[in-house]
Amino acid sequence: MQRNEREDAGPVPPQRRRTPRLPRRPRRPAFLAAIALVLASGALAPAGASAQAKAPARKAAKPAFGLDDVAREAAKLALERFRDPAGEVPRWLTEISYDQWRDIRFRPEQALWRDARLPFQVQFFHPGLFYDRTVRVNVVDAEGVHVVPFSPSQFDYGRNEFGSMVPQDLGFAGIRLHYPIKRRDYYDEVIVFLGASYFRAVGRDLVYGLSARGVAVDTATPSGEEFPYFREYWLERPRRVAKSAVIYALLDSRRLTGAFRFEVTPGVETLVAVESRLFFREAIGKLGIAPLTSMFFHGENTLLHFEDFRPEVHDSDGLLLHSSTGEWLWRPLDNRERLQVSAFDLPDPKGFGLVQRDRDFDHYQDLEARQDLRPSAWVEPSGPWGRGRIELVEIPTDEDINDNVVAYWVPEQPAVPAAPMTHGYTIRWMRDDQARPPGGRATSTHIERVEDAFRFVVDFVGDELAALPPETVLQGVVTIGAGTGEDGELVEQRVEKNPVSGGFRLVFRVRPKRRDALPLRAFLQQGPGALTETWSYLLTP
Repeated sequence: MQRNEREDAGPVPPQRRRTPRLPRRPRRPAFLAAIALVLASGALAPAGASAQAKAPARKAAKPAFGLDDVAREAAKLALERFRDPAGEVPRWLTEISYDQWRDIRFRPEQALWRDARLPFQVQFFHPGLFYDRTVRVNVVDAEGVHVVPFSPSQFDYGRNEFGSMVPQDLGFAGIRLHYPIKRRDYYDEVIVFLGASYFRAVGRDLVYGLSARGVAVDTATPSGEEFPYFREYWLERPRRVAKSAVIYALLDSRRLTGAFRFEVTPGVETLVAVESRLFFREAIGKLGIAPLTSMFFHGENTLLHFEDFRPEVHDSDGLLLHSSTGEWLWRPLDNRERLQVSAFDLPDPKGFGLVQRDRDFDHYQDLEARQDLRPSAWVEPSGPWGRGRIELVEIPTDEDINDNVVAYWVPEQPAVPAAPMTHGYTIRWMRDDQARPPGGRATSTHIERVEDAFRFVVDFVGDELAALPPETVLQGVVTIGAGTGEDGELVEQRVEKNPVSGGFRLVFRVRPKRRDALPLRAFLQQGPGALTETWSYLLTP
């Protein structure tokens, strides 16, 4: 089986403050030619506009609104200089406390489409605290495109005394979609769009955990990360029998714009089908497609010690990859002592995601956070993406309130003004899926220091492994670094049946020969055939 992992194990230098410089002007002729193709395509009116054709006998119906409309708006916006809307929210609102912001609640009776008794309803978030930008929200229906007006009367300000000070035309900070996912008489939150280009969703019987983003720009680079934001949304009015809701979004930032279409289908697994079209004002050094953001504070494999009554604290415990060669790779997450970026070659990925495999409440003991119920997010491209790599960023943290894990796909194709990009994919917000991967999977990774070496205990489970009798002899294939023996020494190795899980346990000991980060890989096989996914780890002595 081909092993296609490549590690860039060196730490990334810390972000520094730099003297701002004027951006270089893009090559206008090529850029304008690329944008002109978008503006000229199709016959639909620009996003937000209402156009109608003349017919000899009767008034023609208004054209349907779609992603092409938003893409034309994004393409036109890319020709203009970026205007940062920061500051449109009164400063005093951004200085309120977290408890004050949480005490501002949208009134459910004001929900969009509530009186129409449609299968979906929409509620809105109030600006303030971290949310210093407002977003424009529109409804698309048979009559055209209509702005959803903001009013302070839509919100209950609780114990706050500043409700009368809020501007009447302030605007919303974000949106959340509700659907009766558990029972017919109650509309649960199923997806939230709030802050920059962040959004997060849940499947039935799960609670909010990790987030997704529209795009990532220069994550974990010395120059610092740029955070594009959704500045405008269009909500397609659903039919009475609709099982899905469609949301369009316009993305903007200093170096790029974008048009997005989200089709949300709630269920046991909530599916979010995403289509994106990106336009670049300037070249971008590192562009992250379908980024996922999560939290890992400590777990069974963490060597750092934290004073915490909870045995484990994380929203996701591993990165799962499915390559175009058919290989499945599992990388347990960790809270490291310094910023760590790992890269995995993954052309035309079949899928990748941040996964919460450990569902045992006893491993968390958190009655409030219920991390045993946090969703996994699995990204499935809807077509070929070309050459590229997955990057996993692990950021040190000493609190569980920080999202310190990011994963995204980086295209080999450069992000330049003359070449707009299009990507399609579906994000599955799910609990468990025995088909991912279909073979044996690593369910736990324990590590201990043994003098000058490290002992690893990795448990693999799966239906095929459980069907093997206890006396079955399996081989553990362990690779240290480049596999030449120069990076480290394999001191001990054995595979034994685990009668508790029904799977098999791989135990091995590694003695590093260098102080650099050391990539490790392992899987179980019987004869020439691999029975499990590839377990991957980055040991940092």
